[in-house]
Amino acid sequence: MRDLCMLGPTIGPVALANRAILAPMSGISDWPFRQIAARFGAGLVVSEMVASDRLLAKKTEARLKMEGEGLKVHAVQLAGCRADELAEAARLAEAAGADIIDINMGCPAKRVVGGWAGSALMRNVDHATSLIAATVKAVAVPVTVKMRLGFDQSMRNAPELSRRAEAEGAQLVTIHGRTRCQRYKGVADWSAIRAVKDAVSIPVVGNGDVTDLATARTMLAQSGADGVMIGRAALGAPWLPGLVGAALAGAEPPEGIPATPAALAALALDHHERLLVHQGVELGVRCARKHTAAYAAHLANVPPSLVRAALTAQNPQDARRTMLAMFAAADGLLGDRAAIAPRSTTSFAEAA
Repeated sequence: MRDLCMLGPTIGPVALANRAILAPMSGISDWPFRQIAARFGAGLVVSEMVASDRLLAKKTEARLKMEGEGLKVHAVQLAGCRADELAEAARLAEAAGADIIDINMGCPAKRVVGGWAGSALMRNVDHATSLIAATVKAVAVPVTVKMRLGFDQSMRNAPELSRRAEAEGAQLVTIHGRTRCQRYKGVADWSAIRAVKDAVSIPVVGNGDVTDLATARTMLAQSGADGVMIGRAALGAPWLPGLVGAALAGAEPPEGIPATPAALAALALDHHERLLVHQGVELGVRCARKHTAAYAAHLANVPPSLVRAALTAQNPQDARRTMLAMFAAADGLLGDRAAIAPRSTTSFAEAA
């Protein structure tokens, strides 16, 4: 029998199928996207960041972000800066079916940091620890924490915060190999994650700049991490975490990875339809555009006018018609399906 760690880390009682996790990405890792990534065999898929105060206020968008019906393991990421709100939001998520609660202490967005949530919490380790303690106490399901190396180069305190998280009952930490002040610039420092791995006994997942199997293996070697989290590279390639996870486990690649424009069209249209059902027609058409753009980035020799038409369609009928025309006009697919790294996805993910 293969070592369980080679298949996937365990999060409390939850054993993951493999070592590759789809990252929580605002505006990207919607419920339909997570459903598709899970179908392709991702070891775990994590919801978009859900603001605790919005969830407690019963805002529709918070509820939609939290949904996970049909997922084998449902992980919900919460953000907040008040222990009482975060704890109550965790209870609501657990009651709604969450199997894992992840606390966001890594988001670098100004609107999140300005509210003293996300990576701003790394500036006050005592307060961050109190949030973890309150959340763990509030729920029976495992609690995990996602953070960065630190707030800036002078405050790279991920090992300390991870030690405290473990002491308060957190059962896994994910480390993005950048500081908050780096945002998504420069190169992720995978070797710096090793200090966190050395500091705790719970599983550690590495995140940042993993785009394919080669970078996943290099990151694991440099960091000593137990798993990899794939973010921006999965936009337009929801099969990527499953593909990487299967390869790391020595398993066969997932079935159904698109090899032709027609197959990619079927996947993109399925995603589009799922978004319309999940988000409603008006919002769904708008939310689908970033995904359509990322799928289109795989296509060879498509007239830009067809791409623009697909991205500016105002209703589902026009969106479907223009998407079909765009895919039909492609000469083929760009890149190697077995090591796909989508083109031009960074701007879409970072703008979300």
